[in-house]
Order: sequence, then structure tokens, then C-alpha cells
Amino acid sequence: MSDAVLEVGGLTRRFGSVLANDGVDLRVRAGEVVGLLGHNGAGKTTLVSQIVGLLKPDSGSIRVAGADAIADPATARRCVALQAQSQAPLDGLTPRGAIEIAGRLRGMSRTDAAAATRTLAAELDIDEWLDRRALPDGRGVSGGVRRLTAFAMAAVAPVPLVILDEPTNDVDAGRRRRLWDTVRRLGDDGAGVLLVTHNVVEAERVVDELVVLDHGKVVAAGSPSGLRGTGDHDLRLELSLNFDGMDPSASLADVPIPVTRRVRVGRRVLLTLGQTDAEAAVAWATRLRSSRHIEEYSLAPASLEDVYLAATSAATQGAAVTPEEATHV
Repeated sequence: MSDAVLEVGGLTRRFGSVLANDGVDLRVRAGEVVGLLGHNGAGKTTLVSQIVGLLKPDSGSIRVAGADAIADPATARRCVALQAQSQAPLDGLTPRGAIEIAGRLRGMSRTDAAAATRTLAAELDIDEWLDRRALPDGRGVSGGVRRLTAFAMAAVAPVPLVILDEPTNDVDAGRRRRLWDTVRRLGDDGAGVLLVTHNVVEAERVVDELVVLDHGKVVAAGSPSGLRGTGDHDLRLELSLNFDGMDPSASLADVPIPVTRRVRVGRRVLLTLGQTDAEAAVAWATRLRSSRHIEEYSLAPASLEDVYLAATSAATQGAAVTPEEATHV
């Protein structure tokens, strides 16, 4: 028996001449956090809308906890808790009331819903706002607290699949870290979590698998380490180019160190290299800065941002990137 709580196969959805989802394949297992990454307009929210039955695909299949979400969307929807990208309509409610109501609607007892609400409030550090009433025009409860309340409404009751669509929008840095910890806990407690985000750097610390979507197509997929395709100790040399656009790394033959991946985005150039070449890389970049061939440089551990930018940049040019190819873009 499959342990997948979400299985999407060949999913396609058009809006007129726009192909919003193009043969998307995706799987989320119980206890797993899967990150769905992509720029704004990549097709992420369209995909989520089909999973929860708000849109019907033109072709393909969706199964949620074993139920056919296309033929029987009501049954599938009962297995999903969704935090939508838009703000939840909380006006007239307190965060405590909204979270407890969400728990009761999911079948929790009054006592269990209240206890789970207190636990989430402590995890997210929103205790002091629990009993403040949300008022129209954003009064009473701030946008960040409203967003955290919506997240807690999705997380309060145990369900097979939790879908979080850009959960950290409007949330301050400290509470974003707390939210990510709670996302990881949901997976560790047995739920399958589909995390929709464009925040690659923060998502990397909590996900088990990643799917990169660009212009409706899956352009890279796999585990974080598999997608990076590099050693755990590889480094990223970032060059900030001058306004004139001159790029000293345009030809890798002119780069005096071995480079396993090169990505240029605007005036940023990201070069992936081995740890043993760090000293030579710093010396080269220092010479470039001294001669004013670049504005600045930095050296840091290689990250998934490199893979993400490589995959989406290649897709923009019309070429999909496999996990293996992503290391050579």
C-alpha cells in the first residue's frame, strides 16, 4: 500500500492560451515536508486550487489520502487542511476563537481544540494577541498575527495532508523561525506537508523533498542534497558586478579555479567550488575588486538557492533541468 497522502500525475490546466500547469507530477508521503518552490506566477497556487477542488484540471490525476480528488472532491477535501495565500477573514473573531473553531470543525473536542490552540500560540509566540478581536481595515490584530493565526487554523487538528501557501507572508523574522519549526513538527508528527513558497533559503531548513515549478512545469525535483549535487562542504562565491555588466566569469576558461556550477542573475554571479579552492577563490575575487572589475564578493556554503536559480533560469530559456543537469547550468 502506498504511503503517499498526495499523488499528482500529469496535471494540466489552461486559462485560455496560458498553460498554468503543464503535466505536473508530485508526491507527498506521510511524515514528509515537500517544498513547492517557484517565482510568482509559476503555477503554484493554481496547482493547490486543483488539489483542494477549487479548480478542475484539464487532464491528469489527483489522489488525496487514497481518494480521487477529481471524481470525489468532497471526500478528498476532508483530508486536507489549507492555509491559503490570501489572508483569512478574521474580522469579529479573536485568534483564540478562530483557531478553536477550526479545530472543532475538524472534529476535535472543545477541550482538545483549546489545548492545541494554547500549544500553537506558545510555539508561534502569539499568546498576548490570543484574545484581541480582529477589526475591519486591519485594526485590532496586525497582519503578521493574522497570518500566524491562519497558519495555526490549518495546523491545529491532525489531518493526513496540510497545505501551506506562502505561510510566512507578513510575518516578522523571529516568528518566521518559530513557524518553520512548527512546520517541521507537523511532519515529524506524521502529517504530509506541502509547503508552497518562493523563500528558498528559509524553506531549505525544514523540507525533505523539493519540487521547483517554473512556467507551469516541474524543472527540478529531489532531496535537498540530491538537488545540490555537490559535496556537503562545497562553497559559493558570489560576485557583484559593476553597472557596465562586465562579467569576468563569462568564460570559465578565464576563471583560475575549478567551478562546478555558474549562474548569473542580473548583476549577481554565483560560482560553486570546492572547499579546497577557497583560498584561491578569495585571492582571485580580491584582485577583481581591487582592479574594479567587480563591486564586491562573498564566500559562503553552497545552498539550494544556486540550484533554484539555475533551474528557473534555464527554464526561462526553454530548457528543463534535471537534478544531474542542475549542477552544470
